[in-house]
Amino acid sequence: MWEAITKSPIIDVLDIIIVGWLLYRLLRFVRNTRAVQMVAGLAILLVLSFVASSLGMIVVGRIITSLQTVWVVAFIILFQPELRSALANLGMQRRLRMLREQDELPAENEIFKTVERLSRRGLGALIVLEREVSLDRWLKTGTSLGAEITAATLESLFTVPAPLHDGAVIIRDGKIAAAGCTLPPTEREEIGYILGLRHRAAIGLSEVSDAIVIVVSEETRAISLCHAGEIKRGLSIDDLHTEIGRILFAGGKKKPTKPEVTTA
Repeated sequence: MWEAITKSPIIDVLDIIIVGWLLYRLLRFVRNTRAVQMVAGLAILLVLSFVASSLGMIVVGRIITSLQTVWVVAFIILFQPELRSALANLGMQRRLRMLREQDELPAENEIFKTVERLSRRGLGALIVLEREVSLDRWLKTGTSLGAEITAATLESLFTVPAPLHDGAVIIRDGKIAAAGCTLPPTEREEIGYILGLRHRAAIGLSEVSDAIVIVVSEETRAISLCHAGEIKRGLSIDDLHTEIGRILFAGGKKKPTKPEVTTA
């Protein structure tokens, strides 16, 4: 019976689906990282190995096989931060996505109103919206609040000289879970030359979780959004609404409604 199952066309289809999913995740992982060049190099080695094997080139084949082994070791050493981030992202799922209730951006108008006010006043801010991946590790670095999400509360937390203004606010389950949190800065060296610590921390958290991170620059008053290791800068409130809606909609969530932001 087991032999009949293993020879079933369903197993072949399942095999193809799993391989396709793994390749998709690999491409998502290496996209916009230094690993792209390494993967391209491995692909070239594999092609050369196939050619050498087809032409009976024994010595060349052995050299390429040795290089492949070295490549794997070099990949692990050079991209240890990226691999650690990927494994952390995989291991910190709070619950299966299919079991999570469909939700929406909590207190969206209050959040958009806060971002607009902070930008206008030139106050730096980091607002983290937790999703499926638990942020317990970083919640513990701040002060637990469990407060209602209001523009007044959020704005006061980031107003100097409030003791928690330098850290991040993490929103979980429709509450301000904690403030003054320390986030992990990205280890991508090229980012450090163009962005400050607040933006590097936002990108870093988005690399190891599926959180949505809103950043307001203290120097330029610009609004940025970080997700999946990518940052979009210089957004208007309408742009921010659109980008968050795109992320939530892509994950099967309800899009946030159009923000009602006042300029008073």
